[in-house]
Amino acid sequence: MSPQREEAMAVMQHETTLAETADRLSKELPGHRVEILQGRLTVTPPADGAHSETLTWLIEEFAAAGARKAGLKYLQTIGIALPTGPDDFAIPDFALVEADYKRTRAAHNCYSPDAFRLIVEVTSSNWSDDIGIKVESYARAGVPVYVIADRHHDEVVLHTDPRNGAYHLRKTFKRGASVPLPEDLGVSVELSVDLLLDGDQD
Repeated sequence: MSPQREEAMAVMQHETTLAETADRLSKELPGHRVEILQGRLTVTPPADGAHSETLTWLIEEFAAAGARKAGLKYLQTIGIALPTGPDDFAIPDFALVEADYKRTRAAHNCYSPDAFRLIVEVTSSNWSDDIGIKVESYARAGVPVYVIADRHHDEVVLHTDPRNGAYHLRKTFKRGASVPLPEDLGVSVELSVDLLLDGDQD
């Protein structure tokens, strides 16, 4: 083997995959969210307090609605494996999942899309991903309901009816309104637009 080929082989052996890079960044950047969306590595810094308040409020809302009795669990920052690429995964802000979701564990501490009934993203510095690439990714994964608390545009968007890689129903809600979630989620919940956008207002 020529010296040049040996050198090329050595370089190839030391190249890291996108998944390995994501794992390394997750360890090196605690508090940051590392995702692979359609083959693109994204890193999002920690969100602000209002963002965290919204997620806490969502937990309280679904607890009061009896989600656990309906065989569901409500979780923050649980990973979802995506069908858009071999290493693709996202870490949604909030998810409503089947109670037995742990049986669907996949790579990167993620879980199969089959376990997800609802995903909520509250936009922060990565707002363009939430309203763009994640809409397509979650639709292709078959997530039944995707809610975006779009703080950049001061509105909430509800995506439902994923078919053939796209959501076929999209509704926008402005301040002062409530977002009625589909009854087939298994729980009856209406979410305040103001609380989704601003967090706990007390």
